[in-house]
Amino acid sequence: MAITSPLDILTNFPGWCTEFDLFYRQEFSRTAGGTTIVKDMGTPLWKASFQTVSLPVNELDIWRARLKALDGSVGLFWGRPMSRCYPIAYPNSAGIGDVSGVAIDSIGADNKSLTLHKLPVWHSISAGDYLQIGTKLYQVLESAVANPTGTTTNFEVRPHLAPGTAVGNAVVLVRPSVPMIIVPGTLSTTADARTGQGSINFQAIECR
Repeated sequence: MAITSPLDILTNFPGWCTEFDLFYRQEFSRTAGGTTIVKDMGTPLWKASFQTVSLPVNELDIWRARLKALDGSVGLFWGRPMSRCYPIAYPNSAGIGDVSGVAIDSIGADNKSLTLHKLPVWHSISAGDYLQIGTKLYQVLESAVANPTGTTTNFEVRPHLAPGTAVGNAVVLVRPSVPMIIVPGTLSTTADARTGQGSINFQAIECR
């Protein structure tokens, strides 16, 4: 069977995402008067740290093999915040309803806010949830609720919406993900010399 990219290596991952946040590509300088000036050098990227529990030798070797399919830092995988496979209001998908057809209803002039439609009536969007639009990932900053037509109130997200984002684009609420690579030199699969057991940990960053 062909291995296709990006790979889904986090399904059944025997561990956790210990960090998932934005990496801001910014530079700053100070004037003679002490004013700090900050400049964005590009859209922020998602960065993450993943770590398994202690694995028995056979399972450790299985995961070593799975990660080799990425060819180091060349291959892409679908990275996601493992704490947010489902929206906060619907733990383990309980009561979430059909969200397979959710789409953007409107985009704010600030390009950092939007409304969604085609949601179940009274569906809750919570601050802290994540959304996937195309291959881009966004975190919700404000809570919103779908009205009787399935359309939410306006809410902000970060980072700002990517160029080309448009009304009608599909929105993924369940296991929202973003293409990532393993940061070179961060993958560790060291085993205990006495037992053969070991853990796997690595850092990852969004790759566009």
